[in-house]
Amino acid sequence: IKVSDTAQLAELERAEREKMRAKVQKIAAMGINVFVNRQLIYNWPEQLFADAGIMAIEHADFDGVERLALVTGGEIASSFDSPELLKLGACDTVEEIIIGEDRMIKFGGAAAGQACTVVLRGGTGQMLDEAERSIHDAIAVLSQTIAEPRIVYGGGCSEMLMSKAVDDAAKLVPGKKSIAMEAFAKALRQLPTILADNAGLDSADLVARLRAAHYDGKSTSGLDLFQGDVVDVVGKVTESFKLKRQVLLSASEAAEMILRVDDIIRCAPRQRRN
Repeated sequence: IKVSDTAQLAELERAEREKMRAKVQKIAAMGINVFVNRQLIYNWPEQLFADAGIMAIEHADFDGVERLALVTGGEIASSFDSPELLKLGACDTVEEIIIGEDRMIKFGGAAAGQACTVVLRGGTGQMLDEAERSIHDAIAVLSQTIAEPRIVYGGGCSEMLMSKAVDDAAKLVPGKKSIAMEAFAKALRQLPTILADNAGLDSADLVARLRAAHYDGKSTSGLDLFQGDVVDVVGKVTESFKLKRQVLLSASEAAEMILRVDDIIRCAPRQRRN
């Protein structure tokens, strides 16, 4: 827009302010007390919102607004010309909180079911990435467990049971197949070994005691990594049946693919000149 004098500029500003006022009045007429905007809110409409008793929140991230609309039961609006067609969200509280040095807006008591936000803090980006991955994996396991509620005993109990069953079956199989079965049983025993190693415990001693307990008829024995001992894991350590099955299938398929490699072709090393 090109203007020739200050009067035209003032008239332009006045028209802009009236347009903002009209839009704010349309929003206020909907009977809301919190307005969340993805973009910047100028000082003038922010003052109008404050005069109308409406909390104005600006610069909300796009993904956050979509999740907020989902949990509060509202919908994202791009126009306010037909307020009767819009669905408003609702929650119990809206407050500003401080976590560390960051200010955040907290919406409490979502109307459309239970929802929460997990705030991760750490000294390095690597720690945050690892924490985020762990939480994502845990939530994924929980969601799969809800779809498939069957569970198995954890702490290496299931792996040791399967290892014992494969060992017993290998004794009845003649020929070289029994060697492969014994190797598979040994691979199953590596899972409780890795669990003990990751916990900083003596894996050789714990796995040997766990194996002895299972061969002694204590089929519900597993590792308690907090106490560093072999205990009865019934009602203490459980895992998702679907997750356990997928872990075994993926590991078996990876081993089969490696065994199917007949030869490795290597490029000749580059000759070096003195």
